[in-house]
Amino acid sequence: MCSHRGNKVVWDKQRSSQNFTCKFHGWSDSLDGSLKFVPDEDSFFDLTKDCLGLTPVHVDVWAGFVFVNVAPNPEETLQEYLGDIANGLAGYPFAENSATPFWWRTVVNANWKIVKNAFQEVYHVGFQHKRSIPDSLTSCDNPYAHVLDMQVYPRHGRASLYGNPGHQPMPVETHAFKWGSLITGRSGKLRNEFTESALRAGVNPTQRNDWAVELHVLFPCFFVAVSDGTYATHQISPLDVDRTVWEATTYFPKAETPGQRFSQEYSRVLFRDIILEDARTLEETQSMLSSGAKKEFYLHDEELLVRHSHNIIQQMIPNKSSKLNGAAHGAANGKG
Repeated sequence: MCSHRGNKVVWDKQRSSQNFTCKFHGWSDSLDGSLKFVPDEDSFFDLTKDCLGLTPVHVDVWAGFVFVNVAPNPEETLQEYLGDIANGLAGYPFAENSATPFWWRTVVNANWKIVKNAFQEVYHVGFQHKRSIPDSLTSCDNPYAHVLDMQVYPRHGRASLYGNPGHQPMPVETHAFKWGSLITGRSGKLRNEFTESALRAGVNPTQRNDWAVELHVLFPCFFVAVSDGTYATHQISPLDVDRTVWEATTYFPKAETPGQRFSQEYSRVLFRDIILEDARTLEETQSMLSSGAKKEFYLHDEELLVRHSHNIIQQMIPNKSSKLNGAAHGAANGKG
């Protein structure tokens, strides 16, 4: 933001430049954010250029992910904020498995918590995803996709997702499994062949062969879902009370053979179909909640991460929790 009249300084998503110049009145900032040039500077009164550069923010990096803190004086470091959830993922080969990303971005006409909560539970899998992954994460023994393990931290959460060992892949899916792992994990025949990265305490803590994906929810709205050989992220950013930017990305290692590339393309399309099914309900849910017809909801036992997120919000902003949570008020007590 320009310090003169608040105009947008960076308009292009990607380009190179030697400075940042405001298109409104031509004020120019250096790459380090300091104010470099003011047109007709002599016509300003008591102009202190040293205090009128771009507003700095605090930035740190964990596992290749860039975190931004806009607080003038952060109360804790990034490592302190992440805590044990980051320690559990230490050593996972994010860099090795991120050579080939596939990225989706959209604006959803729904509150950010509606978008976030859609990915904090798998109770919906057997119903909402019965076309894309009808029995990958469910089975006759586990028809409701009960998770293998869950854990909540002071602000974050983690869940080990079940993978059906008896899943029989379709012919084209068999070829994809042969040359790599999919976003839903490995096929039943390969579940006892997990790599070292998938056997780390923070990735597959139960060390079970019917494990598929480890879901990590970083408060307030960043997801990292890791499986054996690939991982995915969700970045959820509120624009307004009922508008949210949702960005989903899958990451794969560099393909060395045509077979590996085929496997990645298949997984990309599969993930696309899954998130399209997820997206279908978001705006409809918002329209219903906006009606005010229901005042409270009751959460399934395995919707623990949903409850935990609302509980954190209520703790952080206690005087505004009822407005922030809307129809989700009461989540900490099992309702909402």
